[in-house]
Amino acid sequence: MNIGSIIDAAFQNTSFEPLLPLPGTIRVSQGRLSLDPSVLTAVAQEAFFRVSYYLRPSHLKLWAEGYNAEAAGTNDRLVLEKLITNALISAEGKLPLCQDTGTATVIGWKGESIYTGTDDQESISRGVLRAYTENPLRSSQVGFLNLFDEFDTGTNLPAQIHIEAVPDKPEGAEYRFLFVAKGGGSSNKTSLFQMTKALLEPEAFEAFLREKIAALGTAACPPYRLAVVVGGTSPEENLTILKLATTEILDRAPFMDGAAQQGQQGWLFRDALWENKLMNIARASGLGAQFGGSLLALDARLIRLPRHAGSCPVSIGVSCSAHRNMLAKINASGVWLEKLEQQPLDFLKKQGGAVRSLAESYEQSRTRKQGLGRPAGSAVSIKGPDHADSRVRSIDLDQGIQKTLEALRGSAAGDRILLSGNLLVARDAAHLKWHEILQRGEKLPDYVARYPIYYAGPAATPAGKVIGSFGPTTAQRMDAYADELMSRGASLITLAKGNRTKTWREACKKYGAFYLGTIGGAAALIAEENILESEIIDYPELGMEAVRRIRVRDLLAFVIIDDQGRDLYAP
Repeated sequence: MNIGSIIDAAFQNTSFEPLLPLPGTIRVSQGRLSLDPSVLTAVAQEAFFRVSYYLRPSHLKLWAEGYNAEAAGTNDRLVLEKLITNALISAEGKLPLCQDTGTATVIGWKGESIYTGTDDQESISRGVLRAYTENPLRSSQVGFLNLFDEFDTGTNLPAQIHIEAVPDKPEGAEYRFLFVAKGGGSSNKTSLFQMTKALLEPEAFEAFLREKIAALGTAACPPYRLAVVVGGTSPEENLTILKLATTEILDRAPFMDGAAQQGQQGWLFRDALWENKLMNIARASGLGAQFGGSLLALDARLIRLPRHAGSCPVSIGVSCSAHRNMLAKINASGVWLEKLEQQPLDFLKKQGGAVRSLAESYEQSRTRKQGLGRPAGSAVSIKGPDHADSRVRSIDLDQGIQKTLEALRGSAAGDRILLSGNLLVARDAAHLKWHEILQRGEKLPDYVARYPIYYAGPAATPAGKVIGSFGPTTAQRMDAYADELMSRGASLITLAKGNRTKTWREACKKYGAFYLGTIGGAAALIAEENILESEIIDYPELGMEAVRRIRVRDLLAFVIIDDQGRDLYAP
């Protein structure tokens, strides 16, 4: 397969900057490149710090183009406004781009003349450990005591590390890396389908894509970088190529119109025609950038591979709005890291149009904030030119659940509201705890029915901040608890992201409940602008999944499911 030359092209067309190691850590002797293990630790630590706070210029450019597009819908542009502002806040180096700072994934290509004298995975894992424990990131990995009992590892380890041996380059030995910080919501959208030859017909294939892209939903924080892989000599190979395709490293693959000429010289190709069709299907889905529109995807990649005659694996996956991927390399000249955009404000100004105005508005707001010496915990409004909307209603959450429900009555799916007051923060682990309490015949804690519930788990809190990066997690994972909670007066107002099942819609209609969506991918912005107080009130041993009380001001939310069971995503 021609994947080696494609990866070579990716590295050749990437801009790098040096990360200077300690003297004596890289040595060349008798044609061998010897690396001190500390070099592997240092490159992993720095890479995962940088991808947590900074984006690639290519990703920012796609956002800018979408925001500047005349055809951009109101909801799509609003989501892009928040994502761009979020990136500007994150680039200050305190609040990471997303609360889910991801599973640390490292793919390495080790030249045959490189010697480390150690377990490379162990040295790289040490860098992951330092990145996630010495910065306000989030530990999302859970270990297990037995088949059912789990615990937060507290370090975000284990990391996912895969290293391949490759021939040396003509210019010398080189150790190459792809660092990926991929959140759970994004990973959960990876799907593999074991299809047959019957799918390889235009009408059948297009119908398949329409069904599967609609099923992606919005829970992984679009607009997405979308990828589809057709074929592969095994399901494992197909999924490996899918993972790479979502990171941009395969963008230099040849296009399908050259496949017949290359024959067996190349077995991995992109299909430009079907990539355009993928984008059209994504636009036509109506899902948009989270709350309806046309911007479900920023771009699309369709990769074709050879296959066994009796198998036809097809996979679909995405990279979310927190598109955190970074290349690095070590050679005789030193350690080199891909240049991410650490000055996004200047970059966005250069893009012109509406996004320039948004960047300038942000700059003015931050200048005013600094001039006022705003203390931590007080909100500052950062608004783009299209933010104002007379239809947005303000809701006081501190009037009690029943009065808050009354205030929401009459709201329809798709309406925007601004929430102020106290919220309960709880997600998977806490909901299981509550379920176990009910299974034992005991009463739920009083706080469960006292507040609306926001499904979330924040990153670690930086010094001087009220809370770490904070954003919604996927709602559907809590749907199994609908009746047992709502029948007891709990979960009558919930906040999260993405679509929910029919079970939850029916429960909302039965109990007069509302499900509200907040923008996914804007975790630094929410932590900085909207959250005024935070305290853990139960299950501190759950780490980021502990139950919290937070107080918010003007938190933007959309009505996704109303008290009549009407659903924005299932009209």
